[in-house]
Amino acid sequence: MVTGDDLRKAFPACADPDGWAEALNPALVRFGITTPARQCAFLAQTGHESGQFNRLEESLIYSSAGRLMAVFPRRFPTEASALPFVKNPSALANFVYARRMGNGDETSGDGFRYRGRGLIQLTGRSNYQQAADALKLALVEAPDQVTSREVAALTAAWYWDSRGLNALADDNTTDDDLEDFREITRRINGGTVGLKERLEMFSRLQQLLH
Repeated sequence: MVTGDDLRKAFPACADPDGWAEALNPALVRFGITTPARQCAFLAQTGHESGQFNRLEESLIYSSAGRLMAVFPRRFPTEASALPFVKNPSALANFVYARRMGNGDETSGDGFRYRGRGLIQLTGRSNYQQAADALKLALVEAPDQVTSREVAALTAAWYWDSRGLNALADDNTTDDDLEDFREITRRINGGTVGLKERLEMFSRLQQLLH
């Protein structure tokens, strides 16, 4: 069982470690994230993704055209193309996520409706539908549920299990644990952004959960 004290020590910036421990434990049990190796890897990854369990929604507010061009170079090749989306999160999401991940076109509003939410951010109508089917929750009809602690914990644990991450997290002396952790990061993040920070969180958790 993960305790509030564990989270408080591992994630000193977490605003509500006791509340998160209460939300996480049922989800961890439900999806077999019950060994120290699995829990350390899961918490390190979700803690990083969520800013130490403080951020449960994708930030889509960009204050300059230059920043939009840097983040979405294919979508915004010029300053003029980016300017309409500065400090306009709904228009931005509807544009960049249109006709992707099960979303409709730009006018459907699906991009913003199914923007990233949760500890491991669900993004796109099809991902919300998959999680809804697995968890028996009305996430497509009411996607804001994923910003609640309990549902954020459940969707993250479901995602972890559905991508085979328990097996990668298992301590196996015949393989490369660091490469396993990198692969977990890739399956969650799409790359290895923040790998150093994730590993630092993992090391702290290993000292607490044993």
